[in-house]
Amino acid sequence: MVAMATQDALSAEVVALFGRITDRYIREYEAAAAQHGLTPQQAKALLALDEALPMRRVAERVGAEPSNITGIVDRLQARGLVERQADPSDRRIKLIATTDAGKSVATELRSHLRFASDPLAALTEPQRRTLRDLLYLMTES
Repeated sequence: MVAMATQDALSAEVVALFGRITDRYIREYEAAAAQHGLTPQQAKALLALDEALPMRRVAERVGAEPSNITGIVDRLQARGLVERQADPSDRRIKLIATTDAGKSVATELRSHLRFASDPLAALTEPQRRTLRDLLYLMTES
């Protein structure tokens, strides 16, 4: 990708809008996590567990160092939201899985994260597809 020497007005406006969206999303995410007594990282880890995963995969999904995930998982486990399970294919590996309580909290968290989905309701399906395709294009470069 070629860097622009100077940013044109349209690009500057798009960047500013991304900043506003990001700030609003972070505030809403932090508020939703706090309602459940979770840190944002704990909430991210809980939401990343749509299936039992090794610690390394949880770290990848959360965007954290594997060494930091141990403490996050420890705190979630102490609250009864996740459990460690032996991997049936390799008993040396521990999988992290949500408990029923964890699944319930994850469902509630998702229901409080409306900012990401509510504005999309104003777009038609073709507009949402175009936006998705453009975002993929931006993130794959």
